[in-house]
Amino acid sequence: MTSESTVTLFTKPSTPTEPAGVRWKIADIEALFALPFLDLMFRAQEVHRANFKAGEVQRSTLLSIKTGGCSEDCGYCSQSARHDTGLEREALMPLDEVLERARAAKESGSSRFCMGAAWRSPNEKNLAAVIEMVSEVKKLGLETCVTLGMLDAEQARQLANAGLDYYNHNIDTAPERYGEVVTTHTLQDRLDTIAKVRDAGINVCSGGIVGMGEGQTGRAGLIAQLANMEPPPESVPINKLIAFPGTPLADSEAIDPFDFVRTVAVARITMPGSFVRLSAGREQMSDELQALCFMAGANSIFYGERLLTTGNADTDADMRLFARLGLVSI
Repeated sequence: MTSESTVTLFTKPSTPTEPAGVRWKIADIEALFALPFLDLMFRAQEVHRANFKAGEVQRSTLLSIKTGGCSEDCGYCSQSARHDTGLEREALMPLDEVLERARAAKESGSSRFCMGAAWRSPNEKNLAAVIEMVSEVKKLGLETCVTLGMLDAEQARQLANAGLDYYNHNIDTAPERYGEVVTTHTLQDRLDTIAKVRDAGINVCSGGIVGMGEGQTGRAGLIAQLANMEPPPESVPINKLIAFPGTPLADSEAIDPFDFVRTVAVARITMPGSFVRLSAGREQMSDELQALCFMAGANSIFYGERLLTTGNADTDADMRLFARLGLVSI
């Protein structure tokens, strides 16, 4: 694989708030967003093909193992106990049901199985149950990923010892907008958990949500925060806001489809060795829009008919789309 040093950077002045020595300055990323659409797509394809085999897309399945009742106030989330979304709080799913879902995911072509729980952070009892899930799912021959909220160093170590492959902890939005989206934790809280996961030897899955009114500058700030991690996340989910009724962001104006594709392309260029994943909101995307996202460098999708509490693209439709585009699952 080639490194990001092979990509020519733009040289607009950086903003005064940027630390010295970052790989990607916000001005450089804004210049990428400002490229003519076809030029940006061409650059993204060049970077993608230098780092990945064209036409290969990883399929992952996401299962909510504990739904609702979260104490956090994330403005986009239907699972927050602070929002009146009509979502009922559910107990932690039993191991046998999780394994049944994992087997079905593998049979349908997924290579990674992701388990999500609506917690601020797991307690000792719940973590022990999730560790058993991780261990048993790995025995099925699947990569494992969990998202459980904030972790301390010992919790991260226990998950690593269970063989966890990836920990998902999205940073959601640009640093300067973080307090507008969530107030019950800070961006630094998120970064601290990511650092603990890294120190434990677990791969990082971290991305964000677009369409929350952040604009192009906000999207550039989000990408800069991710791309300047050392190293960048191995998986980068790009989520399109699902404006869930009852959440503070329910009335957000939908992101322009071409701006969404631009975000995927810029993520690909700035994080050349990462899997860039089409995540939440994909069920609202046409086949043509998804094809543009693959052209822009997306090479991972969530596969299956549910994403935590929201719908996802139909699996049969995904198989037809892969066939039409000549894509190969990995």
